[in-house]
Amino acid sequence: MITNPQFWSNAIINFSEKNYFHWFEVISRFIVGGILIYLHAQIVYPMLFLSVGCLLLAVSFGLILLGGNKHRQFARWSAIKFKPVFRLAGVASLLFGVFLVYISNFR
Repeated sequence: MITNPQFWSNAIINFSEKNYFHWFEVISRFIVGGILIYLHAQIVYPMLFLSVGCLLLAVSFGLILLGGNKHRQFARWSAIKFKPVFRLAGVASLLFGVFLVYISNFR
């Protein structure tokens, strides 16, 4: 996202057209959210990870309620609409990833 926002915008749009897109997104968020909730007490910032886990579960259930077609429409719309901030989002994601690696060395 940092070096080639257009590529990632196209990749999101292409992925949203796959048959498994909606359920992959629902299930992956549900699994990661559940893991974060389950393990939050063992992490240096337990409330942060509990909150992120709950948010992921809420988004997972929200996507189920939204339905696959509306989810696809939203993915396409957001990939185009927010392409100008992809570089900044990529930097923020990279920094958050570094933060996660850093705190994983504690406890």
